[in-house]
Amino acid sequence: MTVANKINHMLPDTIADIDTLETLLSEPPASLVEAMKTIEGDVLILGVAGKMGPTLARMAKRASDLADADGAGGAASAGSGRSGGGSRGRRRVIGVARFSDASQEAALRAHGVETVRADLLDEAALERLPDAPNVIFMAGRKFGSTGGESLTWAMNVHLPALVCRRYATSRIVAFSTGNVYGLTHAGPEGTGGSVETDRLEPVGEYAMSCLGRERMFEHFSTTQGTRVSIVRLNYAVEMRYGVVADLARRVAAGEIIDVTMGYYNVIWQGDANAAAIASLAHAASPPFVFNLAGPEELSVRATCEELARRMGVAVTFTGREATDALLSNGARGWNLFGRPRVDASRLIAWTADWVARGGASLDKPTHFESRDGKF
Repeated sequence: MTVANKINHMLPDTIADIDTLETLLSEPPASLVEAMKTIEGDVLILGVAGKMGPTLARMAKRASDLADADGAGGAASAGSGRSGGGSRGRRRVIGVARFSDASQEAALRAHGVETVRADLLDEAALERLPDAPNVIFMAGRKFGSTGGESLTWAMNVHLPALVCRRYATSRIVAFSTGNVYGLTHAGPEGTGGSVETDRLEPVGEYAMSCLGRERMFEHFSTTQGTRVSIVRLNYAVEMRYGVVADLARRVAAGEIIDVTMGYYNVIWQGDANAAAIASLAHAASPPFVFNLAGPEELSVRATCEELARRMGVAVTFTGREATDALLSNGARGWNLFGRPRVDASRLIAWTADWVARGGASLDKPTHFESRDGKF
């Protein structure tokens, strides 16, 4: 039996604590371990200190180590040339951020992820970063965009151009968002969410800047041949953050739930991590684009009713479900990377239990209910 096949895919009924949660979020599926055998070279993660970055980095490291132990031989190590080719050996996973929280950097290092402190908008600092043939771009700005539009555009549009120049010969996975689509039909008359070929109609400056980010990667991919994979994420969740956690905390607090934005997609952050890393193998020029979203079109009302039932509380609603919502169809991604391991019913059960026990929160509301694009 290979090391990859020994990975335990049994999912717990509840998630006991943060260590258990983060271990589960960073557990690579066997398919990713196999994919890492074909993706040569070091992995550089830009903007690693966000909500997803730490567990994505840990998953990349775990998958790399398992691939190596499984007889993959040496993934190429960065060090010679701008593309980060080099001698064969154990793959490095390197996370880059400002690391305002030193404990986060220490935690990554404890799990074998190398770290570099840098302000990515500082071009000199960007130039000094290690070469790498594989780059995962997670840097960006959403919350605080209203009132700070210029920084949002700098992070979401200017920085991608700088990164594309610095890593012109690398494979780049660029995180984007389903917000580039705008709202689509939802509910009983829904069409399954936006697909990759739909017209892009971003609402608000944040969403427009995200389309600008995609256009920068597209421009440099087509003009200098940079291989890019664009990941339109909608939405990643875990127990401390995301749409389900937002709803659970509102229900637990006895808040009245507005159901105007009545439907949503989510995907377990561990599944999102795995698909994003695996998409390095699909980076292309012009860019490969795919939606990263769960298969269920979920009802806010039904979700809150189930959360309330599990937590033993009452829930009250206001408003009426609109006929449209921000929904993405993730079929293209599922066909390539497999369907999510964690379904919506398990996510709801895990979250209800976590919140009822007073589990930790990142205190970063998603504002998924926004219909005017203001965040």
